[in-house]
Amino acid sequence: MPSVRTPILEIGYEEHGPASGPPVILLHGFPDDVHAWDGATGPLAAAGCRVLVPYLRGYGPTRFLVETAPRMAQQAAIGQDLLDFMHALGLERVSLAGYDWGGRAACLAAILAPSRVRALVTIGGYNVQNTLASPRPAGAEDERGYWYQWYFNTERGRVGLEQNRREICRLLWRDWSPGWRFDDATFERTAVAFDNPDFVPVVIHSYRHRHRNAPGDPRFDGVERRLAERPPITVPTVILHGRDDGVDRPQKSEAHLAQFPAGTERRVVPDAGHFLPREQPGAVVEALLALLSRTR
Repeated sequence: MPSVRTPILEIGYEEHGPASGPPVILLHGFPDDVHAWDGATGPLAAAGCRVLVPYLRGYGPTRFLVETAPRMAQQAAIGQDLLDFMHALGLERVSLAGYDWGGRAACLAAILAPSRVRALVTIGGYNVQNTLASPRPAGAEDERGYWYQWYFNTERGRVGLEQNRREICRLLWRDWSPGWRFDDATFERTAVAFDNPDFVPVVIHSYRHRHRNAPGDPRFDGVERRLAERPPITVPTVILHGRDDGVDRPQKSEAHLAQFPAGTERRVVPDAGHFLPREQPGAVVEALLALLSRTR
């Protein structure tokens, strides 16, 4: 597997398709890895795209360069990792698709460096967080669905994730995409990525920081202030949302259209839950190729 060095990380990634093709970066979420995109890489490569699928910090072969570096994973850090990845590979302008953490990184890149993003497919809508305001309670059903976040904000949850990471992640797969019938081999092929020694501290920091229970990296203070203002995304975009998403209900992204350019299409995808790239990869491929055909 190839890797590339950024100021913070050695990032492992997959590459498919012709090196001369228009670059497309596919970004996985939590708890997942590059295999989330196995159903999309082949069709995109066949269409002539150069397809790059990196492991996020804390997953698979991606490693911090400095052993003593804090294992932080606030949204601004994940977004910067993507921009650093693009810079390290000499990619001036790319198309992006992502979900969950990866969707957030894609949205942040579109906000922070819009001239470098040709097109965006964001699964779940406007995935940007306001990490400066005190979180407001959601409805009872939503709060119940976020149990893992409250769990990770306790020491018991940190130890639990350390000891039971496979059981917890398998449970989230099942609950978040209730119609997806994955087998043990499919899960285990990805679960080895959770054996990364940084997986637990990175996950714990991500979920604690967004609830203001862990400090962020001071170098990202300005970025977080900007993101708290909910800046619009101005690049050509398609929003996808799994109809059966068990953690982020489709109604959420309906209210996000105001954050995107006029005419942005939002599609609720049937027979798909939270792990939409695995369940309906064709929907992502179709959206990306349609955007590429309309942009230069």
